[in-house]
Amino acid sequence: MTSIHHRVLIIGGGNAGITVAARLRRQGVEDIGLIEPSDKHYYQPLWTLVGGGCARQKETVRSEASVMPQGVAWIKDRATDIDPEQKLISTAGGVQITYDQLVVCPGIQLDWDAIDGMAEALETPAVSSNYRFDLAPKTWDLIRQLRSGTAVFTMPSGPIKCAGAPQKIAYLAADYWRTQGMLDNIRVVLVLPTPGMFGVPEFAEELERVAQDYGIEVRFSSEVTAIDGPGKTVTITPNDGGEAETLAFDMLHVVPRQSAPDWLKRTPLADPENPAGYVQVDKHTLQHVRYPDVFSLGDAGSTPNSKTGAAIRKQAPVLVENLLARMKGEELTGSYGGYASCPLTTSRSTMLLAEFDYTMRPTPSFPKIDTTKSRKDMWLLKRYGLPAMYWNLMLKGRA
Repeated sequence: MTSIHHRVLIIGGGNAGITVAARLRRQGVEDIGLIEPSDKHYYQPLWTLVGGGCARQKETVRSEASVMPQGVAWIKDRATDIDPEQKLISTAGGVQITYDQLVVCPGIQLDWDAIDGMAEALETPAVSSNYRFDLAPKTWDLIRQLRSGTAVFTMPSGPIKCAGAPQKIAYLAADYWRTQGMLDNIRVVLVLPTPGMFGVPEFAEELERVAQDYGIEVRFSSEVTAIDGPGKTVTITPNDGGEAETLAFDMLHVVPRQSAPDWLKRTPLADPENPAGYVQVDKHTLQHVRYPDVFSLGDAGSTPNSKTGAAIRKQAPVLVENLLARMKGEELTGSYGGYASCPLTTSRSTMLLAEFDYTMRPTPSFPKIDTTKSRKDMWLLKRYGLPAMYWNLMLKGRA
């Protein structure tokens, strides 16, 4: 069995892993290994716009090699186990890798089978999901083809990445149908597990106005619990255990339940009291609560913020600062305040930029602009500014 060692080892070559690796290289750290099996690197926030017909699929993908920081050893393999006592990682390829410091950021797992019939429904003509790269164009095809009938948009219970995405595609679709003069012929149903549109009242108020303007029926505190793809029906169940409803649809956009990768759940790094299996870290320092040489950020971490790319943008510099301090035997002074951002497209030309932190209060990056309302300039930020920031700044370790 092959065995190698790295001073810093990173699991995951997505947004979090590449950003941390690039920042560490800029700080002069030389011996960095990064485990990532995929040849492709995706900018997932644009998948919603692909599904809404506002962006091209090819804009969202580049080769993994093109974003890998120079000087980082890319281990093209898949992690399968972590032994934090021995500081040992095992891979699917039979490699054992030891480390001095470990950064765990393999992303989140899409549990397509957790809702009865969802995985099978995706193979039927009227069902799609923007949470899969290959299906986002299908979403746009379904939106364009629908002239009348019922369109259902779902959101699951539990933490998911980009929690605004289930709503965003509903608004993009409704706006398109309005411009085509067809919205009055289409019943739009949005199923949310939450009691309100959003966890921050200022943004919830605006989203309520948007949904009402489109005539969207919002089923609060409810979840789709079963899907019959061939029969084109969904079962909607209230959270309080009330009577379930069967609803026929002509178009269905689904979002799966999500959790930490199964292999990660089985390791000692997982929170023993959380079945979702996220890496148990201090929510401010991003250091593991039991293994001080382990850090985690991004979707696989247990921090109680929204799982967004914007959160990673704020987490990465804190993690790097604290990891470097740990390597020097110094006190950890970096602190993450829970910042997250949810750019909510409310039409095909406007966006609501919801920014907040652990206090669940608005924390705007542009204090002189009223970001509690949908704005056209924020749409330009979403469509062009944020992708440019991602590819040219974040992934290169720049502020």
